[in-house]
Amino acid sequence: MAWDVFSFIGTAAFAISGAIVAMEEEYDIFGVYILGIITAFGGGAVRNLLIGVPVNVLWDQNFLFFVASVLITIIFFFSKYLLAHWNRWGAYFDAIGLAAFAIQGAMLAIQLNMTLYAVVVAAVLTGAGGGVIRDVLAGRRPLVFKRDIYAIWAAGAGFCVGLGLYNYEVALYILLIVTASLRILSLIFHWKLPIRRLT
Repeated sequence: MAWDVFSFIGTAAFAISGAIVAMEEEYDIFGVYILGIITAFGGGAVRNLLIGVPVNVLWDQNFLFFVASVLITIIFFFSKYLLAHWNRWGAYFDAIGLAAFAIQGAMLAIQLNMTLYAVVVAAVLTGAGGGVIRDVLAGRRPLVFKRDIYAIWAAGAGFCVGLGLYNYEVALYILLIVTASLRILSLIFHWKLPIRRLT
């Protein structure tokens, strides 16, 4: 049950996020669908390639592709009414998608009996991968490479799952809320990672 819930939440949140970014960049309807779908499934596809999951697994997610397509359609045709406050709420969708997919990616790595390090990497790739692909295709600097804290929350979620939270479904939902909240708080309070300049 938890796997399906996190897959649904992550797909929905990132499909919406990708569609909105495409509309902000004034893509046509085809471009909006492409960017929305790539954002929703790109991170999982990259993860699967790196940890050895067959490619056909991606194409077996018919229900999630349907969900993503429906949400993208709604966003495209009713954006005027639904997204008047997107600048305020957009980051929330991205934070929820990051948290849900990070946990889902970590769960998959554990099912494959992978090491704790691999679990953390799978969490980061799944949680942040779709957003990175989205931003690159939209000509933006990916959030993961900015100073505000982003992918580290996905790594933290993966680490927690790898330490044993996988065995407790309620704990996974709490982790989802905590991870998304930390991402949002890092935006509100402008938490930054340290940088080092060469000059």
